[in-house]
Amino acid sequence: MKHSRGENIRDIMTLIRLPNLLVVAVTMMLMRYAVIRPLLGAMPVTMADDPLTITTMVFQLGWIDFMILVISTCLITAAGYVINDYFDIRADLINRGTIIVGNTITRRKAILYHNILNILGVAGGTYVSARIGFIWLGIMFVLITGLLYFYSATYKRQFLIGNIIVAVLVALVPMMVVVYDAAPVFVRYSQTVTDFPGVAILFYWVGGFALFAFLTTLIREIIKDMEDFKGDMETGRKTLPVLSGMVTCKTVVVAFSLVTVALLYIIWYRYLNDRLTFIYITLLLAIPMIVVIIKVITGREKHQLHFASRLMKLIMLAGILYSLVAGAIITSGKVL
Repeated sequence: MKHSRGENIRDIMTLIRLPNLLVVAVTMMLMRYAVIRPLLGAMPVTMADDPLTITTMVFQLGWIDFMILVISTCLITAAGYVINDYFDIRADLINRGTIIVGNTITRRKAILYHNILNILGVAGGTYVSARIGFIWLGIMFVLITGLLYFYSATYKRQFLIGNIIVAVLVALVPMMVVVYDAAPVFVRYSQTVTDFPGVAILFYWVGGFALFAFLTTLIREIIKDMEDFKGDMETGRKTLPVLSGMVTCKTVVVAFSLVTVALLYIIWYRYLNDRLTFIYITLLLAIPMIVVIIKVITGREKHQLHFASRLMKLIMLAGILYSLVAGAIITSGKVL
């Protein structure tokens, strides 16, 4: 294999997918400050030691600890990208014609980066877990790092398992925020207020974003497998397109896309029923997903599937940004 000049900062940023890490960080911050904070502020409580004063709940996890949680999540995500490229050298050469690991960054150095990122990520996650009084939650970071490793080494080559694992891990990003914020809020207010409203509403709202993230990620991962059909077949991977063919793959993508659109309108109708959300869903989520469906059905060339994959990424981003609309709606008192 021909080696080019030594690694540079741009190669490392590409290896760890810096734009994707920024999306992870923004997602976590939006969940906390655009969704969870307005929800806490919309739930009045009476403190047991001052029954004449009605107040609202606030965060119990400090912002520095929260930022450590965000950074730790980004670190283990970056480690996952590094190990993915480490195991994907041959397939990436076929599908994309270029690689970083094994070229400008040696395989040995890639493993070193992977280990350092994981150690720092797990350490940070365990620290924050201890800060909220549930140190055992640090095990979750260990399990995620192991899952990311085995995904790259084994699971992504197996029928649908790899796609589902990636979708679950993406859905965990917003859920981690609510877990680490809700736990100390529950401990604090369940003991100090006369009528505790609970934290279930936090999980319902953030869970909706997590479900959307799961479905759209699963759709995008299947489209990417269609895009990488040639390399996956030559390297013996048992992905959905390789085992079931493109027609079946397209049918699955269309089915999941229609289910996602249907769920968006069902949730809007049952729980929100406001004009702003309807317009947002229609213009920024539903219509683009219809375009994805059309591109997948009619697409025969790799660049057409690549367009559908990129559009799905924008849809996922639009789904995250809906949190700003949700926060405004919650703050206005129209819905809780």
